[in-house]
Amino acid sequence: MARIELDLAHAYRPNPREDSDYALLPLKMSFRDGGAYALLGPSGCGKTTMLNIISGLLAPSQGSVRFNGRDVTLETPQQRNIAQVFQFPVIYDTMTVAQNLAFPLRNRQLPAEQIKKRVGEIAEMLDMSGQLNQRAAGLAADAKQKISLGRGLVRSDVSAVLFDEPLTVIDPHLKWQLRRKLKQIHRELKLTLIYVTHDQVEALTFAEEVVVMTRGKAVQVGSAEALFERPAHTFVGHFIGSPGMNFLPAQCAGGVLEIAGNRLALPRTLPEGALKLGIRPEYLALAELQSPGALRATVTQLQDVGTHQMLSAQVGDNLLKARLHSDARVPAVGEPVWLRVVDKHTCYYRNEELVA
Repeated sequence: MARIELDLAHAYRPNPREDSDYALLPLKMSFRDGGAYALLGPSGCGKTTMLNIISGLLAPSQGSVRFNGRDVTLETPQQRNIAQVFQFPVIYDTMTVAQNLAFPLRNRQLPAEQIKKRVGEIAEMLDMSGQLNQRAAGLAADAKQKISLGRGLVRSDVSAVLFDEPLTVIDPHLKWQLRRKLKQIHRELKLTLIYVTHDQVEALTFAEEVVVMTRGKAVQVGSAEALFERPAHTFVGHFIGSPGMNFLPAQCAGGVLEIAGNRLALPRTLPEGALKLGIRPEYLALAELQSPGALRATVTQLQDVGTHQMLSAQVGDNLLKARLHSDARVPAVGEPVWLRVVDKHTCYYRNEELVA
């Protein structure tokens, strides 16, 4: 395993001048030895570019890649000792499951007994022990992808295992099972795992730390709790959560927060001027008439989804979402409601970045 350090930028076009010219804006980042990471963001944000630079499939246009302090920027994936699992299964259909899993070890001329033992261990982890003698050609897509995962994991000497959206072709129910398996495998093998996905559920349930990316920039690296409770950027607040964080434009002046014509007392010292107030739907609570930290809103929609109610309410030009208890008493559509927007969970942003 390896500690991976990136200090680089990448552009697919020559002589980049503007931010939009870069696939990856200049960044410094490290992945600790034995950690489980996810690169999370929408399509085109630079996730796969970063993964391919780490693996050696792509050389950065500027900067360096280091494994355990050694510069590997110009080394091939083989020299870096990387295993990579791609979006679609890459296997040998003419071989059996066991032969596919053993292939990377046979290439390294390991003893037959050692190969057999390791293949058995990985097959058991992936619940494929009963399929070892089956030809890969006759297997379903999810089983083929499990073989791809197994081939990435079978080598115990790899610097890192990289996954590029490996569960895209998997049935939704099996996705949950495989995510759990990967987490279990990471605990047992202590490999450095880096997992690319646009699915926040995959990222937050698999990784110890998530790198949230947008437009070629890593805007926050943190645990699931940190990303949910204290998004460092408004994009993180919007992207993480279902629905995402509510945002309200505000003005701070003279110890007062003004929002859509309402004046609220400041809960703490904040910089003067324009701000954005952010609060999760889970923390946006019903309040008594004109209670501290609350705004008057107009109910526009109420959805009962069984486990909770999802309230939509209008404050000025802004629509707020509140996730309420299933038995909460809410006024009818078109009626006024008071919502507490300022409490200990509220975040404040200037120029889209969290105010410390």
